[in-house]
Amino acid sequence: MTPQLFAVERYDESGGARPVEALPELPPGTRLACAVHLPADDTVLALVEGSDEESVRAELTRAGWRVDRISACSWVTPPAALLSASAEPA
Repeated sequence: MTPQLFAVERYDESGGARPVEALPELPPGTRLACAVHLPADDTVLALVEGSDEESVRAELTRAGWRVDRISACSWVTPPAALLSASAEPA
């Protein structure tokens, strides 16, 4: 089964008073593709691959990461394309 991609949001309620926590390691079958901090929105946005929304939410929660919102999504530019483009000479 091909994993689905989900955008997972966690809202920072500290007002920037503490550093952003890294996502914990996830079990096999659920993969963190990337995560970014959006300081202007006090939000961490993670792209996570997994079998379905319910299992991704459950695995993140079990790993100790609060999930405020989760939405199915799709790649516009896959990470491999971004990495190969950054390696090309200017």
